[in-house]
Amino acid sequence: MTTTNRPNADRNDPAAMIGAEVHDSDDNKVGEITDIYLDNDTRRPEWAAVKSGLFGSHISLVPLDKGRWDGVALTMLFDKAALKNAPHHDPGSELSAGDEQELYQYYGLTPPPDRRQHEAGAAKVQGDSTHGSGTDDAMTRSEERLYVGTEQQETGRARLRKHIVTENVTKTVPVSHEEVVVEREPITEANRGQATSGADLSEGEHEVTLHEERLVTAKETVPVERVRLGTETSTEEQTVSENLRREEIDIDSTDGVAVDSSGHGRGDGDTRK
Repeated sequence: MTTTNRPNADRNDPAAMIGAEVHDSDDNKVGEITDIYLDNDTRRPEWAAVKSGLFGSHISLVPLDKGRWDGVALTMLFDKAALKNAPHHDPGSELSAGDEQELYQYYGLTPPPDRRQHEAGAAKVQGDSTHGSGTDDAMTRSEERLYVGTEQQETGRARLRKHIVTENVTKTVPVSHEEVVVEREPITEANRGQATSGADLSEGEHEVTLHEERLVTAKETVPVERVRLGTETSTEEQTVSENLRREEIDIDSTDGVAVDSSGHGRGDGDTRK
């Protein structure tokens, strides 16, 4: 299995997807495509390498046959956790038959019938190759490391909406009005002249206009405050737990060689001081 990162705008060549976003089955962003892996025999694109995590430090492989390409992003049929926990791979290196078999098992996929026998043979050759020429006398032990970072995601939205509320306001205001009052005053030397200036007996009338105050209301619209939405950052601690795999090297057979706790071997006739 080899990799290619040739840019191409043609959808028939999945290498055109290099740099595109990868989404899970809920349309959440998982990462970006860095490489496309082709089958060595058929040259058919089968896997996409997706970088994610802090600084793109995590590379996982996703099956192209289980994804949908819309010209902008690749949407997979798996959730985000399944994609991120998929077997990781070293960027730029070829996929071995064992690597592919592990991926098929992880995603619950069945290898094509015409490749099952080939993959089993390739896995066997790879397992026996440690005894062939071109290899040294040491095994490499690897382990997974956990890198934890953060990413921004939308959790909700808030909006301001203004509407009109009507309330009843009651105020008490003093209101005055005029009433008729009959005033009587006796005849005195001071007003005698006015009292006798007319006829002795006569008819007549006198009119008085009355007034009163009435309530008058008026409304005025005035600004009272300014309201806006803002955000503030609140930090809390969360704990993340992941299963990390590591390789352990054990001695399968000593073939007559005694091995001490440090891993050093000696023949049966050797003595230790």
